Formats: sequence, structure tokens, C-alpha cells
Amino acid sequence: MGYVSARGGLGAIRAAERLVRRLRVTSESSWLEEDQILEKLRLLVDRVMGEAGLWAPRLAAKALRQSEGDATEAVHLLRAYRSTLPRVSYSEVADADHVRVVRRIVPAFQRVPGSQLLGRSIDYTARFLERQSDDLAREEAEKMRAGTTTEVNEAPDSSGHESDDLSRSPKRLLEMLREMDLVVDRRLTDDPEPFDITRTPARPPAPRSALLSSMTRADTGALVNQWYRNILGPDGYLHEVTLGEVRHGSLSVNVTHPVTGESVNVTDVRVTEVEAIEDLEGIDEDRTRFDVGYGLCLGHNERKAIAMA
Repeated sequence: MGYVSARGGLGAIRAAERLVRRLRVTSESSWLEEDQILEKLRLLVDRVMGEAGLWAPRLAAKALRQSEGDATEAVHLLRAYRSTLPRVSYSEVADADHVRVVRRIVPAFQRVPGSQLLGRSIDYTARFLERQSDDLAREEAEKMRAGTTTEVNEAPDSSGHESDDLSRSPKRLLEMLREMDLVVDRRLTDDPEPFDITRTPARPPAPRSALLSSMTRADTGALVNQWYRNILGPDGYLHEVTLGEVRHGSLSVNVTHPVTGESVNVTDVRVTEVEAIEDLEGIDEDRTRFDVGYGLCLGHNERKAIAMA
């Protein structure tokens, strides 16, 4: 793309910036508060934090308000801010098996270790635009907040798939496949140091940690497009890729105390994790086993995690 610079002067630039700010803060509606963005646009906030590589919900809300809802601009604002922060410590290795799941879907098997958890999902909802008036929507929201609607007080399904005493750390589907000797074992015996893409540019041939880190911070739409091209193949036929397990939950982040040497929990972050299953159809591949792809990203962004896997 070519670009020709224009001479307009510093005054024109400042006037353009003032115009953006004026239209943002002088609108007829009430001031857009951070809590409103965090509560009503939670998926957008999660996407911005994931692509920026920084877990800071309120800062992400500020960035979205400043960028007027432009997710790409909000990501750049948050990345620029993150680059100014001092790095005071490295976190301890977090085990994804310790994720306390609030949503767990296993499309590949009907009966799996543990149970399915739908959690918050619109997967089974018809895509009909809700066109009721603001007054009616506000009245319905007040009823739900007061707990007077049947949807809130509805009892869980009697099948027991979503009971209160359900384990939040169920056994993985991958473990069951390994016990059945159906998965190629690609686990390494060594433990290489993770590649830090924030300090060193990743160049091919990049290690696996660099690839996963780059995809975790990649633009969601671009990554989904790349995923479609990969599964479609040059012959125009879809490759057999099956979603094995989709998880969303909270994961503890711990650091080592510099004085006592003890492990200290500093925060909990929400992550989305996906394991995909692919048939091995190569000439030199073992067709009696499956291969497994993996994806993990910050926040609730199943679309990105699926594309990674």
C-alpha cells in the first residue's frame, strides 16, 4: 500500500484529535462507565486482553472506550501500555489440568470422564435479533435481577449433567484416549525454556512455544481465516478434524516470594483451552492412531482457541 504524506500543520492534527475527543465525551447519552463495558461487553474485553497479551480487564475497558469500540485500536493501545510496564518477576509454571472449569464441552464422545458443562453459551440459540424496545428490555432485566422469572429459578436438568457437586477439574478426554492407545505420543522428555516473543522476534524455524505464543496474541479473525485454509487443503476437500474437548475456566497464577521462597498466588485469570483430534492419513503415518492439536488463550475466546488447535 502506497502512502503520500500531506502537509497540514500541527494545528490541523490537534484539531482532529480534539474533534475525536469532543464527539466521545459530549454525546447526549450518559457517560459510558467501565463497569458497563466489563459487564455487557465481556467477550470483547476478553478478546482485547488476549490479543494484547495483558490480563487487565479495567484497562481493556478503558482502551475500548477510548477507541470507540475499535477492537484493533484497543489492542494496540493496550500493547503500547504493556510495553512500558516493568517486569518484576516471572510466574511459576501453570498446569492447565488445574483449571477450574465453568464450561466444558466434549463433542467427540457421548460418554466421557466427568460431565459436560454447558455454562454460558448461545450455541443452541436461534440467531434472531431481539427487537424489543429499551423500556421492555429494561423491565425484563429488572425481573431477572430480582429473580422473578422462570428462567432464573428453573431447576437444573434431572439427568445430572450439571449438578452443584460436579467436579470442576474433570479428567481429560486425552487421558482416556491415551489409555486406549489411540493417540500418537508427542510428549518430550526434556523441558525447554519457553520462547519469549515479547523480547526476541520469532523467526523460522521457531520452537513450539513461540508458535503458540504468537497465535495466542494473534488477531482472532486472521487466525480463524488461516485455520479454514489449513483444514480446507489445496485439493479443496476438508481434512478430518474433530473437536475433542473445549474448556473455559479460571487458572491460578503464582510467583515465588523473593524472601521466603514460597509460592504466592497473585491473581486468577480466565483461559480457554481446546484439544482437537485429527486422523493420520500420511504415507508414513500410523493410521490406527490420532494426532492431537492444542490451543490456549486468555479470556473466553473459543473461536481463537479452536483455530489454534
